[in-house]
Amino acid sequence: MSGSFSSFNTGLSALRYNQVAMDVASGNIANSATEGYARRRVEAGSVGAPPQLSMWSRYSASGDGVAVMDINRLVDPLLDARARTEHSNQSYLNLTGAVLDRIEAGIGEPGDSGVSAALTQFGSGWHDLANHPGEDSARNQVLARAGVVVDALRNQAGNITEEASDQRFRLQITVEEVNVVASDLASINESIATAKLTGSDGNVLLDQRDALALRLSELTGATARIRSDGGVDVTVGGVALVTGQQASRLEIASGVAADGSADGAPVTFRISDGLTTIPVTGAVRGEAGGVTELLNVTLPGYLAALDAVAKTFADEINAQHAAGYDAAGNPGQPLFSYNSANAAASLTLAVTNPGALAASGLPGGVLDGSNADKLSEATSAEKAYQSLVSGFGARVASVHRLAANQQVLTAQVDGSREQLSGVNLDEEMVNMLSAQRAYEAASRVISTVDSVLDTLINRTGLVGR
Repeated sequence: MSGSFSSFNTGLSALRYNQVAMDVASGNIANSATEGYARRRVEAGSVGAPPQLSMWSRYSASGDGVAVMDINRLVDPLLDARARTEHSNQSYLNLTGAVLDRIEAGIGEPGDSGVSAALTQFGSGWHDLANHPGEDSARNQVLARAGVVVDALRNQAGNITEEASDQRFRLQITVEEVNVVASDLASINESIATAKLTGSDGNVLLDQRDALALRLSELTGATARIRSDGGVDVTVGGVALVTGQQASRLEIASGVAADGSADGAPVTFRISDGLTTIPVTGAVRGEAGGVTELLNVTLPGYLAALDAVAKTFADEINAQHAAGYDAAGNPGQPLFSYNSANAAASLTLAVTNPGALAASGLPGGVLDGSNADKLSEATSAEKAYQSLVSGFGARVASVHRLAANQQVLTAQVDGSREQLSGVNLDEEMVNMLSAQRAYEAASRVISTVDSVLDTLINRTGLVGR
């Protein structure tokens, strides 16, 4: 279209475009603190000659203004994928570190109330009895300190068992959250596809899509793939959890019973769509992966080592105690008893009579403390326990170092995403002022053309008198 009237359309298109530009800038400013919001940018396109010209005429105008081609989110899919990976690793390490810190605090080493101190005091009690074999107070002290060792080992084993129970409950809650998020993501996928077909603005839905995909990665280490219709497909351990508008369910296949108790098997997962069930054989990371490693490796490994310490302690003390004689001259009886399936948790003091302590190395009720002296140095459990605790401490320190290093990577990726997708208020203010000035200029164009046409229509041909 050419001629004076076409200038109205050109000016009008500029008004419409700059109005949209101001609306977008205003929306960016309003959502500058909104979690997961990616800033928008208006894409402009020049309106020129029609794509198909008439056979007997030609296009003679110099342009028909501007049009809004699209409103894009400023995101980078590669950065988003990297963010999901780094957040998955960060969640895994943070959860593991928090649990290990709690266990380390419960161990209480070094300290006056831990197992190591109890073992040391137990040996010291036997040493005192060796020096004073005839004193009842020394015998009572040995029994009391033996009870302290039993309580310390049982208490630590109970803490580990209780932590495992808490983590099983946590895993059930995590799996339920995964299924809720997966269902929400499938619904968002459907809405995105509908918005794309109808030409509606789906940017808010895309923000929600990315937030849900990121949360699934934090929970399970899931990987996401962008679909052609704008949705995402999500897999966990190589098995599809969300496919387009359909969401399957993540389930605990073994390791945790429905009531939260342990079923004696390692923790494994499966994914069910209601018709078929596929075991998850790939690695699961994120929070679920952290809990799984704790339940399958860390906690059982520490408890097994603690049971070995308790068993070694009880067996060595019982063997040496049987080589001596009590106050009445009878051979020593086992001082400790335990269940070999859970030695630390089941350890008990089998002797309660102070006179039954086999402090003497000679039969016949002779007042002697030679066996008590040997009992004061009879066990290698203290060294084994120190090795266990130092190894666990090294594991805790290693996890914290990895978490700190991972935090640097995560912060770097988040910073890159924020530079691209975050709202810069100064920049948005400049954009808004630029759109405002362009809007005013377009208004001036329309006013000028209106004045020209008014003169042309209403004044042309008039003769002054």
